[in-house]
Amino acid sequence: MAMQFYTNIDQIMRDRSELARKGISRGRSAVALTYTGGVLFVAENLSSSLHKISEIYDRIGFAAVGRYNEFENLRRAGVRMADLNGLSYDRRDVTGLALANAYAQTLGAIFSDQQKPFEVEICVAEVGATPADDQIYRLAYDGSVNDEPGFMAMGGQAEAIANVLKGAHKSDMSLADAVKLAVKALSSVGGEGGAARTIAANQLEVAILDRARRGRTFRRLTGKVLTDLLNGNGAAATSSSPAKPADTEAADTAADSKDTPKPPAKGPDKPTSSAGSADLE
Repeated sequence: MAMQFYTNIDQIMRDRSELARKGISRGRSAVALTYTGGVLFVAENLSSSLHKISEIYDRIGFAAVGRYNEFENLRRAGVRMADLNGLSYDRRDVTGLALANAYAQTLGAIFSDQQKPFEVEICVAEVGATPADDQIYRLAYDGSVNDEPGFMAMGGQAEAIANVLKGAHKSDMSLADAVKLAVKALSSVGGEGGAARTIAANQLEVAILDRARRGRTFRRLTGKVLTDLLNGNGAAATSSSPAKPADTEAADTAADSKDTPKPPAKGPDKPTSSAGSADLE
């Protein structure tokens, strides 16, 4: 009978950790940070169709680095879990902490039981009613989870990027300042000889969890909106509609004062669709 080779369990775990870390470090970086209006996600992404940043549920966002097929499976599983719990109980029962714990158990089981671990690092963020209630959770390939203090970086040279964020991040930053800080941190590494580099707007994937929105808070920032934010024109970028002339406002007020029956509006905090039903990605 052939004898099987014995390998120390510590060596097996070290080899799996090294494999996962190398796979994650080869990917382009992503950051998440809080600002006065919610939570901002920024990632380097040269693809316009394969997203690193996505919506999970009403007030919960997801970002990841590493192997796309692996973190996409995790994203879809999180969307299904959130939808199931929201429909079975109440939408308010779906929390970022519960999703982070579920991801931690899944990643930990894969790391311990399967021969190859997932080469991914993910972020689960939840926007609260106030800046103090915002939550950012960082999950590693082995299932370890950390509650981050307002900002985090993952993938590539994450430690150097996090140092830039740590030195300048403030929870009361405007959206424009937060975007510029995130891009500054991402571009601070990867240049020739360790120098800073320039990242164009079309090489970025940017999204926010907007605290001011009711229901589904996730919103992508693309095109002119993103360009205006990078150029410092934050007021124009975040405005949702142009101002109305005075005569138009007067006409609207007169029309609203008429006693005409109106159909009941849908509840703003009870969305009729979700990330799973819309299948945004």
